[in-house]
Amino acid sequence: MPEVNSFSTIPAKILLPIDFSPSSHDALEQATVLAQHFHAELVLVNVVPETANVAEEKKEAEEHFAVSVAGLAAKGIKATSCVEVENDLAGGILDVIEREHVDLVVVSTHGTTGWHPLVFGSIAEKLVKLVQIPVLLLHTSRPDSSVKISSGRLMEWW
Repeated sequence: MPEVNSFSTIPAKILLPIDFSPSSHDALEQATVLAQHFHAELVLVNVVPETANVAEEKKEAEEHFAVSVAGLAAKGIKATSCVEVENDLAGGILDVIEREHVDLVVVSTHGTTGWHPLVFGSIAEKLVKLVQIPVLLLHTSRPDSSVKISSGRLMEWW
């Protein structure tokens, strides 16, 4: 008789890739509800491309995450965060999934249309294809702009 898969339907660790867009903020709200319901830990990850101003991007992401982790702790949710430097954004997320032993991934779409997702595919699409654990894909409406939120327009991340 084959060995039973050890997959549990109750996640202990939930990963949330965040790019600080409005859609990833919505995903953070949904992941928070799931973490509260399942008494799960949240792992927040931002992947910075190597071609960017890495030091500045990492510092900005860490500042955002400090606010988020503190807000989640105030809600009684254990949360950690990490900033990965990787040109392959999906690959960076996959590395964190493996390293952190994640049980569930919550990822938002951006509703992006046009040539870029047709040629390169979306990060969410790549994760759905490559991840070997459950993925909750949250479809969001098309953004007004694909520009990331800068520190000058810091959203309330809790």
